[in-house]
Formats: sequence, structure tokens, C-alpha cells
Amino acid sequence: MFEKEKLQELKKNQTDWNDNKVEKSLQRFPERKDEFVTGSNQEVDRLYTPTYLEEFDYDQDLGFPGEYPFTRGVQPTMYRGKFWTMRQYAGFATAEESNKRYKYLLEQGQTGLSVAFDLPTQIGYDSDHALSEGEVGKVGVAIDSLKDMEILFDGIPLDKVSTSMTINAPASVLLAMYIAVAEKQGVSSQELRGTIQNDILKEYIARGTYIFPTEPSMRLITDIFEYCSEEVPGWNTISISGYHIREAGSTAVQEVAFTLADGIAYVEAAIKAGLDVDKFAPRLSFFFNAHNDLLEEVAKYRAARRLWAKIMKERFGAKNPKSMQLKFHTQTGGSTLTAQQPDNNIVRVAIQTLAAVLGGTQSLHTNSKDEALALPTEKSVRVALRTQQIVAHESGVAETVDPLAGSYYVESLTNNIEKEAMEYIKKIDDLGGAAEAIDKGFMQKEIMDSAYEYQKQIENGERIVVGMNKFQVKEEPNEGLLKVDPAVGEMQKEKINQLKAERNNEQVEASLSALKDAAKGNKNLMPYILDAVKAYATLGEICGVLREVFGEYQQNVIL
Repeated sequence: MFEKEKLQELKKNQTDWNDNKVEKSLQRFPERKDEFVTGSNQEVDRLYTPTYLEEFDYDQDLGFPGEYPFTRGVQPTMYRGKFWTMRQYAGFATAEESNKRYKYLLEQGQTGLSVAFDLPTQIGYDSDHALSEGEVGKVGVAIDSLKDMEILFDGIPLDKVSTSMTINAPASVLLAMYIAVAEKQGVSSQELRGTIQNDILKEYIARGTYIFPTEPSMRLITDIFEYCSEEVPGWNTISISGYHIREAGSTAVQEVAFTLADGIAYVEAAIKAGLDVDKFAPRLSFFFNAHNDLLEEVAKYRAARRLWAKIMKERFGAKNPKSMQLKFHTQTGGSTLTAQQPDNNIVRVAIQTLAAVLGGTQSLHTNSKDEALALPTEKSVRVALRTQQIVAHESGVAETVDPLAGSYYVESLTNNIEKEAMEYIKKIDDLGGAAEAIDKGFMQKEIMDSAYEYQKQIENGERIVVGMNKFQVKEEPNEGLLKVDPAVGEMQKEKINQLKAERNNEQVEASLSALKDAAKGNKNLMPYILDAVKAYATLGEICGVLREVFGEYQQNVIL
């Protein structure tokens, strides 16, 4: 793209500029620190010029939006045609309370739902299980059966709203409940749109809400791929998640590398199960974090898109361009929020929103200012949603596609992140793939080392967090925080008791027995799970049957 003679001349001119102008300036105005780095400790040079992009090829490295390698976005016109989906992650206490919050958000202009489930639901236990005590409804909504799911979406037309569900180990059960609720609304599964997270590998790496060992977990995932390709074709069957990897302390490069390595493992598992790559790959989606280093984050999304396109085309032989598109949801960085001076979090979230939009996200959740302290109030959720709406309608950044393309710094960062992420992926391949690398503790150790380094920089003052380790003020205790009523646990127990008294228990036992037999064989389990859900078997009962057959995953201790 650049003439070699011109580059040589530019290098000479830059050396002269550095020796004369810069050195004189430094004598009068020394730079703030000896070394400048990104949020992920990538070295940042003083000035970026075309010399950083000597091998840059527009067609191969950028291309046009909506065309391979999709660096500039997956749609030709991006937000000029339609804004990203504004999808606020929400759910707490009971299905009744969460239903009210969803309706409120839709009234405020939200364009998609995103369901947060409580911890017992995430690990496949009913609210009356001993291990659920004290956790029911705390970090999300409690869903014990189809009855709860019916209440959760009461009055919300599932043929008109797309829904994302952050659920992993029991994803097949919650998806079955969603399909069953739609049927009761008269909505065919063919009409449903949404995403199920369904990413178990990142649970082993970073988050911890796993149930079953690796092999049966991968089977459940590929069963969903196969089932949805025919029965729920508009559904994104997995959201391969780097968000939690970043929340655990990874760098931007590690977030891209480990997320795409997990994606490779899922594609390989599906192909091994006999699925055609161009049949399931268009329904794969991704989920990334948005951190504070705005330009590094923009480069991260662009690098991830280009790298995934190359992987799908060159490694897996995908022919359909949609199989090569990395479509992703973004959530602003929960781990960047501070309990100190929480109003500052509004500014952090605005910066992270810009990063996600400039990076070409397909949907976005913006965190609320009080989430370092508690579940968000209605008022703080509204401010978070308004942040997206202001960026969409007032900032001007959505008026053109990929507005930072061609920036020497951004393109250089994009290239570096892609290169270093690919080096990580090669290491993971050498270890036998993502599942083997997880069992050996490779990714966990890399993340722990990065998290330790980041925290050390904060504690010694190398990295400034405004209001926390610098610019502190004396603060009054925070008031008006949302608190979940402890009685929610007892209310859910009563619901379960009433359900079991009213349902056809013979039908439940028959459906669970059929599921158990199918789990022992190699049949697709989704139809059996759907039958059990429709009979009003509880989440815990269904997961309990699968625990009996599959066993439970035991995490290795990594030091």
C-alpha cells in the first residue's frame, strides 16, 4: 500500500524529527513516565506512521465492510441501516419481579432482552436444594421449572423480541423451557430469535459454573447445534465468551486468543459429530468485554473478526461467508467499576460504549454505576441504557462504517493483537486443543499471571484508577441500593411444592426415565429434555438425571 522509497524517506524524516524537535522538547517538558503501555501492557510508541504498516495490504488486511476478512464489520452499512441491539442484562429475585424489570426496559427503548439467572439455576439446582440456601434470586432470577419461565415472559411476545440467555451447563434445559413458553404463546420455534451462551469451556477456564465433565458437556453443546439447525434456525446456538476471561484478569490478546481457541474446539466437536460446518457455523456468536483503553479495545474487536474469518476459511474450509463472520455481543467491563465514587463509573461505561461501537459490535449491554455495590436500581439501569442511546443518536460515531480504519496506531494495534493471539492459539494447538490446555491449566495460569501483574500495578501506583488509588474523597455510605428480599428462597420453595402437587408425576417420571436412557446412548438429548420440561420436571430433576449418567467435573487446582 505504501511505496518503499517513500517509507525509507519517511523513516529518515522521523529520525530527524526525533533527534531535533523531540529531544529539544523533552529537555523542557519531560514525558510523564519512562514507558507508556496500553491497558494490557502493550508498549505504546510516541508516534505511529506508515512505517509501522510496511506490509499492509488493503484488500487482504481490511477489505470492505460485509466482505472477507470482515475487519471493517460484518454488515456493508453497519449502523447506517440499523443500530446495534441495546440489550440490558437483567434478572433478579423471582420471575414476577424480573418480568416487571423487562417490561420497564422495553418501555424505555431497549431493543432486546438479556436474562441473568441466579447461581443455583446456573449450576442446575432447584431453589429447595441445600446448596441453594442463601443464593436464591441474588445474582439473577430463580428459574426452577417451566412454570417460572412462563411467568418470566408473561406479556412479552417472543416472536417480536430477541432474547439472550446467559446460561451454560444447563443451557439445553433453559432453551427447552424457552421453546415451550413460545409454543404456549402460539409462537413456532421457527420464529424465535436470540442467543444461548452455552459456552462451557470458559466456565472451566474462568467462571466456574460448570456441572458435567468435558466430554458430555461438549455432547450437549453439539446436540443443541444439531437440533437448532432444523428446529430453531434463527437461534444463535452458542455465545463463545471472552467476557469472563477478561473479567478474570486476562489481557486483550489473551481474551481474543482463548475465546477463539474455545471456538475452534466447538467447531471441531461439531464436525466430529457429523455436522456440516456451513450448516452450523453461521449461528455461532461471540461475547467480548469492553475495557477502558478505548483504542486497544477497538483494535481487539477488529483483530478478532479478521482472525476468525481466516480460521474458518483456511482451517475449516468454510465456503459460506456467513460462516466466517464473527458476530459479537459486548458488555462493558464489570471489573473496571469501582465502589469508590460510583458516579465515575458512568464515564467509564461511556468510554467502553464508544469502544464497542467503534469496534463494530452487534449488540451491547452497558453496566450500571452501582454494580460494584449491588444489583442495579431502575434509575441506574436507565442511565446505563441512555448512555447507549446518546452514543447512537448524538455522538455521530455511528454515521460511517469503521471510522478509525486507516489510523496508523489502530491498524498497528490490530495487527499486533492478531499476531500475538495467533501465537497463543498455536501453543494451545500444540497442547492438544482448548480442552487439553484447560485440563493442563495453561490458560488459567496465563490469566492468573496477568491478573496479578495488573493488580500489582494498581497497588504500587503505576496504574491509576481514579477515585480508588488517586483523587480520593471522603464519602458517605451509599443509600438506595437494590436488595433482594431473603424471603425469595422460601417463596420459590413453596412454588416447587405446589408444582409437584399439581403436575402429572407419572408423566414426569416417564420423561426423566426416557432422558436417562437416551443419555446412556448417543441420541440427541434435546427432544428428551423438551419432553421433560413440558411435563413440568424441574431443572434440578433434569440435571440430576444427567449428573447420574455423566458425573460431575472436578476442577484441577492450578498454582
